[in-house]
Amino acid sequence: MTKNIKINETLEKYISNNSYDLHPVQKEIIEYNNKLGEIKKLQISVTQAYFMQLLIKINNVQQILEIGTFTGYSALSMALAMKGEGFITCLDKNKETSETANIFFKKAKVNNKINLIIGSAIENLNNLINEKKSFDLIFIDADKENYIKYYDLSFELLSNNGLILIDNVLWKGEVINNNKNDRMTNIIKDFNTYIKNDKRIEKTILPIGDGVTICRKL
Repeated sequence: MTKNIKINETLEKYISNNSYDLHPVQKEIIEYNNKLGEIKKLQISVTQAYFMQLLIKINNVQQILEIGTFTGYSALSMALAMKGEGFITCLDKNKETSETANIFFKKAKVNNKINLIIGSAIENLNNLINEKKSFDLIFIDADKENYIKYYDLSFELLSNNGLILIDNVLWKGEVINNNKNDRMTNIIKDFNTYIKNDKRIEKTILPIGDGVTICRKL
């Protein structure tokens, strides 16, 4: 079996230098996050953002739901890829990072395309279901303990042939470490098994960033 190449920071920079240019505010968010210490890992990789932008353009995605926004890099990247009246609804529980994200959205002049709702994601997902909202693409990148709940609620909001993307499903490779039996690793393993057994979707895992599962509603 052919091995996938390991993407380190140097190679990711090369990918970025040989892809389309990052928006100045994307660069600003990356620089900002790099100063935050350990929690900077909450940002998706540049490679993931490129992939998501291309996916949005290819599928002419118009309505996006994001669960877990952090300082806004992923939402901003997706907003920049959307055309026409495309709109993103973001759910995040952290008021401080959400305020920072909104500042970056305004700087990039995409704040009219994004609504960031602060509070319990589960509660707000149920609100969206009650409002009969529908989304073409849903990106889940929040607390892993609730991944299955987020996924099930998201499925109710997903349009026909819509896509759900879930981040961190390879958990730095620990999902294949039989000696790793900690709670968080087991949560990710259980989630991956749950997705594997869901017959309502087509799915695959891509080894970009920390692993992204792509699900298409049948």
